Formats: sequence, structure tokens, C-alpha cells
Amino acid sequence: MKWFNFFNQEIAIDLGTANTLIIQNDEIVIDEPSIVAIDRKTGETIAVGNKAMQMHEKTHDNIKTIRPLKDGVIADFQAAESMIQGFIAMIGPRRRFMSHMKMVICIPSGITEVEKRAVFDSADHVDSKETYLIFEPMAAALGIGLEVEEPVGNMIIDIGGGTTEIAVIALSGIVGDQSIRIAGDEFTNDIRNYMKRQHNILIGERTSEQIKIHVGSALSDLENPPEDYAVNGRDLMTGIPKQITVSYGEIAHCLDKSISKIEDAVLKALENTPPELAADIYKRGLYLTGGGALIRGLDKRIAQKTKLPVHIADDPLRAVVRGTGIALKNTEQYSFLIDRKSV
Repeated sequence: MKWFNFFNQEIAIDLGTANTLIIQNDEIVIDEPSIVAIDRKTGETIAVGNKAMQMHEKTHDNIKTIRPLKDGVIADFQAAESMIQGFIAMIGPRRRFMSHMKMVICIPSGITEVEKRAVFDSADHVDSKETYLIFEPMAAALGIGLEVEEPVGNMIIDIGGGTTEIAVIALSGIVGDQSIRIAGDEFTNDIRNYMKRQHNILIGERTSEQIKIHVGSALSDLENPPEDYAVNGRDLMTGIPKQITVSYGEIAHCLDKSISKIEDAVLKALENTPPELAADIYKRGLYLTGGGALIRGLDKRIAQKTKLPVHIADDPLRAVVRGTGIALKNTEQYSFLIDRKSV
């Protein structure tokens, strides 16, 4: 049995639009951007993850960078498989002739049956012999330590890169959910468009992401405001590179519409919640996970809108992958896991 376990590879994957995280043996072994760099002439993969991100928006005609996932689902199957293979190769050498690979992969709750099959097919192509899928809100709930099997209602708001997943969970199932394609990527685009419209400066995706990290805010009045952030870009009038400074108040203004859509989705999910579970949520509050939970003041803004307490997970970026790792160790126990037979 020990000999079999030595060659048995079990991994949990949070295949995110912005970042991919992989857990093996209860340890996060991969935390890299979901991007791949490919040679246009040969079709070979040059780099994945951080190395590919360093090339993003800086490539010449022979190299292209691809983000294989869009809105939480696989948009480019070949690039996704190359990326997953690259990440698995980073984990360490694998003896394919005896290895049995088992995977649990996280997916958005609003995914279609066709999109589910696409995830299974990608897993097959990287030689997974046993593949399970888990919905993001359920993984997030497990990751922050909620008792998902109890007859108690909990509401999870998981704001990722491509989608925001809002779900009410009780008795190992999702009672009601809202999945909207407004999340981190949309925030990034809002910032790019604002800089172009308001300051006549053209910036790239990476710069926009850095603005979001350094001065991203959901409120125009914060108790502990971040310092203004210097932004480098190309002047649209002169074509010459220049630098400007932006404040968190400006970014709060440009993100306002997108955050309002998330608030509306939360209210809609609450409206559709059965009364007994609504009573539980009133006592326990709402739980924020995902990278979007790190936007300054977002918890206070949602709390003001819903009149409910809002809790940010201790490590919101890794809550989903940690929950996926817990599911990996208990695949026989959790009835909410999806395998190929149930698709």
C-alpha cells in the first residue's frame, strides 16, 4: 500500500481566471497567474504563470501570451491544457507508467453542462484518472471553516477574477445562488477606461492591476486611506510616456458601477433565500472571499447596503483552494462533488 501511495498523485486545483492555485499534500505548491506564452511559429509553450506574465503586453510578433480562462471558464482549450501541464510539471517529476492522478477542480456555480465537460476533457488530457469538480462557493465555505453539512444557512460572496459567486449554502448543497460576470477583471477594465477617459493616458492590463492593488477602494471616504499612486503610461495627445498620480477616491468613483452590480446581485440572492435560512444569515452575516474581498471598504459598503454584518475571510485569496484541498481528502464523504458520471 505504501508503494502505491508513493506513486499516487492527488492535487486540488483552483483554476481561476486571474490566478491558478494548486494544493498537494495540504501545501500550496503553485500560486501563479493563469497565463501561458506560446511560440506562434511552432505552437510550443514557452512559459506559464509568472514567467509568462512578465512577457504579457511586451511580446514581439513571434510570441503571444494567452489567458486561457475567461469569466471563470475555459475559453481556449489547447492553451488551458498547456498551462495545466506546465503547472503540474512545476510540482515535480512524475513516473507516468505507475502514477495514478486524482484531481478536484473548482468551477463557477453558473457553469453550463458543456463547460463542465470541457473541464473534464482538459483533466483527461493531462492524464487525470479520477476527476471531481466542486463549485466555488462550496469550496470557499469549506476553506473558511464553515460546517457545510449542518442544517444552517450561510451566505458566501466569492469575488474572483472572472465571476462573482453568491450562494446560500446549507445541508451540503447550494440552496440559491447568483453568478455574475462582474469581478476583478471588470474592475481592471474600469480602471483602464477611466485613465483613458479622465487623464488621456493609455495604460496596460498589468499597470491597471497594480493601481487596483495599491489604491483600489469601494468607498470614497476611508478611515485609513492609502497614499496616492504614481502611474506610468502613454499620453494619448502627444504619444510620449508620462507619469500621473491617482488617489483612492478616483478609483472608488470609477469602480462604483461595477460594485453596484455586485450589491444588486447580493440583494437578489437574499430576496430568493427561504425565510428560515434568511434568519440564520441575519445571525451569522455574510462571508467575503476571493481577491475582490481585498478592495478597501467593500465589506463596509455591502454591510451598509444589506444592513447585515460582513466578514472578510482571513486569507480570502486562498480560501477557495484550501476548501478544494479539504474536498480532495474527503471525496467519498462529500455528496456535493461532481464526477463524470453525474454530468
